[in-house]
Amino acid sequence: MKFLTRVSIGLIGLVALLLAGLLVVCWAPDQPVSELTGRWAPPPSQFIGIAGLQVHLRDEGARNDAIPLVLLHGTSASLHTWDGWVAALGQDRRVVRVDLPGFGLTGPSADGDYRIERYVEFVTALLDALGIEQCVLAGNSFGGWIAWEAALAMPSRVPALVLVDSAGYPFESQSVPLGFRIAKVPLVNRLAQVTLPRALVESSLRNTYGDPSRVTPALVDRYYELTLREGNRAALAGRFADGRHALRTERIREVRVPTLIIWGGRDQLIPPQYAERFHRDIAGSRLVMFPALGHVPHEEDPSTTAAAAREFLACATSAAPAPSRQP
Repeated sequence: MKFLTRVSIGLIGLVALLLAGLLVVCWAPDQPVSELTGRWAPPPSQFIGIAGLQVHLRDEGARNDAIPLVLLHGTSASLHTWDGWVAALGQDRRVVRVDLPGFGLTGPSADGDYRIERYVEFVTALLDALGIEQCVLAGNSFGGWIAWEAALAMPSRVPALVLVDSAGYPFESQSVPLGFRIAKVPLVNRLAQVTLPRALVESSLRNTYGDPSRVTPALVDRYYELTLREGNRAALAGRFADGRHALRTERIREVRVPTLIIWGGRDQLIPPQYAERFHRDIAGSRLVMFPALGHVPHEEDPSTTAAAAREFLACATSAAPAPSRQP
């Protein structure tokens, strides 16, 4: 019995030692935004006050564009995910992109409320702050969900939509990035707020790409460092834990504006059958599938996907009605 007790104590000590070593190796506490802006917010980045936050955004491209393109990133991403689209489309269009509350350099909301209604209110406040009467909203994944909800909430201001591997339906993933799975597990996600193996970020990114070889060290650096922004990991865990984020799938059929649906044929998080469902439910929508790309096709192959967006935007914005809002 004493021998078994000594063995048990030894095993417990070994496990504790291993955990302590893991904490030392993976220790990654939150970083204040001031430590990150030098690298990730050079010009033309700016910070403006919206909804009680100092919001990181970039407003670029053709200043005479009457109907700008506003880009909304997905979960755990940032405005940098759209770098390639801005380079491809900015010669002809005004392009606005933003770090949404809870992500990037904008960081967590003051009240911890991440319901979809609050994100729609945020987009409305963003347009007001920039003096944008009408825009085309484009969103990837969670950003796509915000985009179509915002289009329903303010139909006179959103004459067209671009949905890129968008959320909107309860979905069954073929594979979920490990970082997302950890953020959903109580207690484990608390530990993840002070530790972050760089390999975990790389694994999650490779999971979202159709061709994992396109995931570069520089890309991993960006996602890793912006995840460390003070409050972002706690915000992600809080959003996943909050039961108020019910999808309102039945409302998708109410979308009446011209809509382009872009999807990666190798998306394992929101598989391609959901692209077909969006296409069926949104009358008159156009679906463009990229068979070799994954969940972030705009980031994985920006030039090819932006070409599809450019063609759509030329038609959709030329036919857009004038804004009806009163001064």
